[in-house]
Amino acid sequence: MIKDYFLNKIEDAILKAIENNKLGEMREYKKGSLITERPKNLDFGDFAINVSSLARYAKIAPPQIANNILEFVDKEDNDYTVVAGFINFKTGKTLLKNTIKEIFDKGKVFGRPENVKTEKIILEYISANPTGPFHIGHGRWAAMGSVLANLLKFYGHEVYQEFYINDAGSQIQKLGNSLVIRVKQELGEEIDFPQDEEERKNYYPGDYLIPVAKAFLSLYPDIKTASDADRIDLSKYCDLAKEYEEKVQRKLLDKLRVHFDNFYSELTLHESGKVAHYVEKLVKSGNIYEKDGATWFKSSAFGDDQDRVIKKVDGSNTYLTADIAYHADKLERGFDRMIDIWGADHHGYVARVKASLEALGYDPDKLEVLLGQLVNLVINGNEVRMGKRKNMVTLEDLVDEVGVDATRFWMSMRNIDTTLDFDIELAKTNSDENPVFYVQYAHARACSILRNAVEDKINSQTGDKTPAPMKKEEFEKFYNNYSADVVVPTLDTAKQLILKLEEFKSMIKTSAETRQVYTICRYVQELASEFHSFYNANRVISEDKELMKARLAVVIAVKKVLNNALDLLGVTAPEKM
Repeated sequence: MIKDYFLNKIEDAILKAIENNKLGEMREYKKGSLITERPKNLDFGDFAINVSSLARYAKIAPPQIANNILEFVDKEDNDYTVVAGFINFKTGKTLLKNTIKEIFDKGKVFGRPENVKTEKIILEYISANPTGPFHIGHGRWAAMGSVLANLLKFYGHEVYQEFYINDAGSQIQKLGNSLVIRVKQELGEEIDFPQDEEERKNYYPGDYLIPVAKAFLSLYPDIKTASDADRIDLSKYCDLAKEYEEKVQRKLLDKLRVHFDNFYSELTLHESGKVAHYVEKLVKSGNIYEKDGATWFKSSAFGDDQDRVIKKVDGSNTYLTADIAYHADKLERGFDRMIDIWGADHHGYVARVKASLEALGYDPDKLEVLLGQLVNLVINGNEVRMGKRKNMVTLEDLVDEVGVDATRFWMSMRNIDTTLDFDIELAKTNSDENPVFYVQYAHARACSILRNAVEDKINSQTGDKTPAPMKKEEFEKFYNNYSADVVVPTLDTAKQLILKLEEFKSMIKTSAETRQVYTICRYVQELASEFHSFYNANRVISEDKELMKARLAVVIAVKKVLNNALDLLGVTAPEKM
């Protein structure tokens, strides 16, 4: 990376300056103490390092420190200047042309870091109850989790994506009871869900169970009356409703380009005896006690703010009980790291799960939890309320309205700890204000330029043909045997665009290490902006063959990097728009 190249140059020079007693009273320097910045005013340089912090050790003025350091820098064809305590750096032609060459050479793996420590990671996200369609919030976790998986794989990690099905709680019985009511309604009985808000919480009164009721009756054609319906065991209703809703959820995930390696049932966790096994381990370690008729885990001994109930007075387990077993089981399956994406309302839950891992003898730091804020859906300037049990705008409604590309991009383009306002009308527009259109149009524009370079032009009115600026054979030779020097004629006008292309490498590294995906969206918008500016200021197709090849090389590089980034986002890169 160019910014690291510059930093290494300066840090090596600092050590040499110290050896030669050129930095006053400074006798040692630890690498990594300084950082590379992008100056707000590009007239100063492409990158800058502030060495003023060294003055406290050197006991000399920052400008003198900077100038003394520069005495030991091999400047090559790069320009270095000093302003106050800043060493400014202007990228030379060698680094710029080598960037384009690297993009040509590496193609789909351009940006992948080398010599990094990789891990076997299990990434768990969405993990919704199989009690109804996904709501808008699930869409954010779906998109961000999927993009994060792509990013971590690109970085070099082995990533296993898992969906934890919450199918062992009382919600499944509520689902079954709700289906009974819908079945009876289909049979013509005058019956409805309770109107009392408190009582209504024990049901799922959404219309989405109506087709499930029809499916149920098709499986049991002998059911003719409500009395017949009552004779069917409730478990039959529960099983069918759960299975139906799981299929609906999985079908939407496929549509949204979200693919899991495994769907892990909470019910199997109990049936396999794993929950009981890990509870027994906690008992044997002395971290379980009885109080007020309930069973408690001593989570406060491991950093939680209080102890937690794992078995209630009525003998039923809390959600934590299964989660303890589930996370321990992940580590037992051989994963180096667990990454979970949860809603921000689960903030207090992190400490208790980590406490349970430590109590069981595992390293709690192997669990990372990304806490995300909610999504506000905006339609015509008005926020739409989204309830879980009432008729609602579902994720599928949103995908059908704006498309998969817009859904994935918009859901990923804000930091996970920031509330997202999803503007449906804007997401549907073909305008520069719609970020996904803006980026995709940049890719389509690059493709159009490349087509125009090798295609004959036909006058639609006269039928006259103008030969292509470059024969296809010549283009293929130029493309397949690309030389670094080809781009030199346009380096001055394409410099900022090339630096933005090169930034893809540092963006990937930082994004993967911080588990952030919104940075990819921000990057492609900035790259598209630089490309549009370059295109508007420079004629790519021209009679000057060498200049045309130089600019075509830049266009090809833009197309490749945009394609790589959009692949990570799971967004298509159209060739025509």
